[in-house]
Amino acid sequence: MNNYSDHEEYLRNAILNTNESQNLKKSKKTLSSQYFKDLKQELLIKYENKTLDDVMDCKICKTSFGDSFKITTKQKINFNLEDNDFKNQINHNLKLLPKIGLKTEENLKNKGYPTIESLQNHDRYSDIATKFLNNIEDMSFREIVDLLDNNRYSKKCRDNLIKCISLTDVENFKFMDIETKGLSNVPIILIGVAEIKNDKIIASQYFLREYIEEPNIIESYMNHLDEDSIHVTFNGKTFDVPFIKNRCIYNRMDHNLDLPHLDLMYFAKNLWKDMLPNCQLQTIEEEIFNITRIDDVPGQYIPGYYDTYLSTNNIGPVVPIIEHNCQDIISLASFLEKMYEDVN
Repeated sequence: MNNYSDHEEYLRNAILNTNESQNLKKSKKTLSSQYFKDLKQELLIKYENKTLDDVMDCKICKTSFGDSFKITTKQKINFNLEDNDFKNQINHNLKLLPKIGLKTEENLKNKGYPTIESLQNHDRYSDIATKFLNNIEDMSFREIVDLLDNNRYSKKCRDNLIKCISLTDVENFKFMDIETKGLSNVPIILIGVAEIKNDKIIASQYFLREYIEEPNIIESYMNHLDEDSIHVTFNGKTFDVPFIKNRCIYNRMDHNLDLPHLDLMYFAKNLWKDMLPNCQLQTIEEEIFNITRIDDVPGQYIPGYYDTYLSTNNIGPVVPIIEHNCQDIISLASFLEKMYEDVN
């Protein structure tokens, strides 16, 4: 991005100076399990006799299942998606019509049919072009995403799925990430969702204080969703959303999570794979946004840290888990804005 928005200060508030940052990048690769054992002990000492209310903005929310523990973080943001006249761009994508592929599109454009609108004068394609143009005016954002995603040439036109976000309100984006006790058939211990409202990005995190509260935090997250919501995740199509669905089934909860979904991991691979050593979320933070996290707890240690919290009633081990999750969802807003600028 040309100008970093204010909310990135949240992500940058622990950044070291240039030399220290480079040393940290190198040392992170060699951090041992003993390092994270020692870190956990340090956290237990640091936060002894403290509560999450002492160090974060917390409140209790009511759900139909019971109380849910919510942590809120607010940051200023300048999230700006300049208009890209996307419906006009759709008009130039002849491949959205049935039976038109790459070669056929090229031939039609060479013969003087540069747009779907111009195909209304074509002997063969006039009917389907007219039907398409009539339908597109009444399509919801979800239907347009489905149209682009299900097109057989969508992989070659993947940029369109980022370009089309200009057609919706930014308030509809739900930047979401979960932390769990493992990879499958275990509880969700934290659900984070960030939303853009006016000039702020607001992160709402629902923390599992004890296992019995899992339905409570799931319902609290789903209360953020409506028919216009759009999931924005990093590997959420494969992991986060299916995981929440499975936990809903386990807890015998009704759910409707089949919303438009922008999984930024796939777009990152498409846009940035040639300039990055890998397309992991924190690699993107470091290499593209020059953001380095300090004392971040990798996912493999999260279950053990959470168990220590339960057994000791000491919040120390879960503080970095909550901070990790908050940074993840706020980073997604930066990623999406940067991707939108790049593809346009």
